[in-house]
Amino acid sequence: MSENQNLLAEQRRTLILDEVRRRGGVRVNELTRRLGVSDMTVRRDLDALARQGVLEKVHGGAVPVVEASTHEPGFEAKSGLELTAKEDIARTAAELVPPGAAIALSGGTTTFALAHRLTDVPDLTVVTNSVRVADVFHAAQRSSGSRQGAATVVLTGGVRTPSDSLVGPVADQAIAALHFDLLFLGVHGISVEAGLSTPNLAEAETNRRLVQSARRVIVVADHTKWGTVGLSSFASLEQVDTLVTDSGLSAGARAEVSEHLRRLVVAGESEQSEEEPAAAADA
Repeated sequence: MSENQNLLAEQRRTLILDEVRRRGGVRVNELTRRLGVSDMTVRRDLDALARQGVLEKVHGGAVPVVEASTHEPGFEAKSGLELTAKEDIARTAAELVPPGAAIALSGGTTTFALAHRLTDVPDLTVVTNSVRVADVFHAAQRSSGSRQGAATVVLTGGVRTPSDSLVGPVADQAIAALHFDLLFLGVHGISVEAGLSTPNLAEAETNRRLVQSARRVIVVADHTKWGTVGLSSFASLEQVDTLVTDSGLSAGARAEVSEHLRRLVVAGESEQSEEEPAAAADA
């Protein structure tokens, strides 16, 4: 952890949360030394993280929140986490989308960030079960008028979840009748044993349909999702073509991912040579 007094609040809080998760708890006086900031600044950071529900304050420090596999945070709670990583992932994932493609975007804060990066890609057809993602494209169209090449957006319908995704039989039927070139999938958790998982049973089934309807599956997930397991698995790692993640993913996790996925893309880093043949095979 850096001892830079000029770290932005977001960067400090990301470092604090990573340390809490890695060590199982930290003390305030340790954080003040490692971050080079005041006791009051650290306590404000811990208060902010506690309000987001990602750690629990205890006397003199903080410990991780032990979440049930059925716990599903709302969109607003998740949107404030790992902002820089999500923007990096979105920027990198957007480079994988060619003009004129038929793509699908699942619900989630990372796909929401990606949607903002795709509004200028011409002639897209966008299928989504995310109210937030659909709103991004509709807002772009309203601001630019009847721009030639604006995306055609198909919103699936269904029952709204806490993360503002639409799920259930209506969404499942709509998705089953469609076929798209690329699926960009946000996930609650990803691991070797459980694959891709979510705490919401209905969302698991809808995500399963999305995977089945896609020619290529691209997971967009920051490093904190690795090792998290939700109540219901909906896809194995072998069903994923590409994982786009951030540089916070550990070396051990990268090795595990590379054993099961065709392609690993780390935002801001060059791809390793041994991944290039797999990438070419996907083309």
